[in-house]
Amino acid sequence: MSTKKGIVEKTKRVAWGITGSGDRLAETIQAMKEIKKQYKDDVRITIYPSKAGDQVLKFYGLFKGLTESFDKIRVEVNSNVPTLAVQLQSGKIEFLLIAPATSNTVAKLANGIADTLLTNAAIMSLKSFVPVYIMPCDYEEGETVTQLPDGSDMKIRVRREDVEQTKKLAAMDGVFILEKPEDIVQVFQKHFRM
Repeated sequence: MSTKKGIVEKTKRVAWGITGSGDRLAETIQAMKEIKKQYKDDVRITIYPSKAGDQVLKFYGLFKGLTESFDKIRVEVNSNVPTLAVQLQSGKIEFLLIAPATSNTVAKLANGIADTLLTNAAIMSLKSFVPVYIMPCDYEEGETVTQLPDGSDMKIRVRREDVEQTKKLAAMDGVFILEKPEDIVQVFQKHFRM
């Protein structure tokens, strides 16, 4: 808890979901570590990796660094455990951030499918007027370069069909699409003015 002019204020909470995308994962983690330092006592960030997100974090050798930098990591067991959706619906969490988000997660959300922890939490958030920020790995059609766990580059094609799902998701009320990890800083500034 923090105090301002003798008033005790409750620590704000944010849920950060990580899906199975390795694209810009290290950069996103670095941005979140910087944000955590900036908002250290005022905002508590809990990480919710999907099952695939947990695998990718370990594959890239990034899981241990998260456990050292963040207080809580709650890996998906099923679409309801841990009870992220309930916490979002009850107003205990300010917003849900899913970054990076796979094209699979984006397509599910764009079409109302809630069969994973993060898709269920996002849809329940939207029903409860809790904002959802998503950084899709497939943002713009064309070729892009992503980094593999060994540090080498891999060229991939972002398909028109995947970008169409991102656009469909962007049109939903309460969903905000982020293009790059640096955009996450603005989300925190919007919600937690210092």
